[in-house]
Amino acid sequence: MRTHLTKLAAVAALALGATGAVEAQQYPYRDITTAVVWGAGGGTDTINRMIMAEMEKHLPVSINVINQTGGVAGSNGMVYVMNQPDDGYTLVGLSESNVTAAVQGGWDKKFDYWYPFIVGGSPDLISVPANSPYSTLQELVDAAKAAPGTIPAAASGAGSIHHLNLLAIEQGAGATFKFVPYKGSAPGQEAAIAGEVALVVTSLAEQAALIEGGQLKPLAMLTPETADIAGMTIPSAFDIYEGLDKYLPLKQAIGFAVHNSASDEVKAALGEAFEKAIAGDTVAEWAAANNYDVGGQYGEEAQALFSTLESTFAYTLKELGATTVDPESLGIAKP
Repeated sequence: MRTHLTKLAAVAALALGATGAVEAQQYPYRDITTAVVWGAGGGTDTINRMIMAEMEKHLPVSINVINQTGGVAGSNGMVYVMNQPDDGYTLVGLSESNVTAAVQGGWDKKFDYWYPFIVGGSPDLISVPANSPYSTLQELVDAAKAAPGTIPAAASGAGSIHHLNLLAIEQGAGATFKFVPYKGSAPGQEAAIAGEVALVVTSLAEQAALIEGGQLKPLAMLTPETADIAGMTIPSAFDIYEGLDKYLPLKQAIGFAVHNSASDEVKAALGEAFEKAIAGDTVAEWAAANNYDVGGQYGEEAQALFSTLESTFAYTLKELGATTVDPESLGIAKP
């Protein structure tokens, strides 16, 4: 009997020792999962699969990417990750569009719930159908000033970053277009090609193939920089209209996040791997080939950027009557 008890004690000691050894291991010691809130093949999904593959090279574990879609402004995926332990083993793949989830009733948190990492985004531009009578932004704006609110414009859905960029151009150039909402960038671009609208505002990454294929004619970048594509240089709207820097640029912010309540150890390990991945040639080459700008911000710097986007998006949606929750009740400051 004594021998049996001794064996049991030894087994228990070994089990406790093994458990303690696991607990003592540094993060990460098992595989990580990233749940992307948007569908497979989209920009957020593609960027996350690329950056996770690069971060894996600097971590002792693998990172598995899944898609957890649906809800309001990607809320299903965010709620899914929110309900996982804040131990850094479940990340959320997201974009700037997710900042509207709270004011649209998708969940009840401000975006500072997350500790984000911004890989980058593609800059927006204004383009017209290839057969459009407008060849410059000035011609388009002059026509809009001559007949305010009559020239139809596509810029994805109400309150999207593309819609906000359209509003910024209107404010900066003193023109008024007739905004026609579409459920996404692709339908808006198709509408422009079909002649249903006179112009479209989406990202360069989304328009690139259509510009190269001669279906869309780019007029101006909505950033201080020009862009080269299909053998042409797209001018910056900043060079055409003074004072645009009061409203622009509003850029995409695509990347991933961990719970802000995660430990400093988790944040440091992810930050180190992220920095190394961002600095690598693969990310730079991928971004150049796909018309993306590399960001590289994370932690407090990225939270500040998302806070600005959250404020701008929330109150724009409120003015449009598209909110179900007052941003003030969530503690979101006015821009």
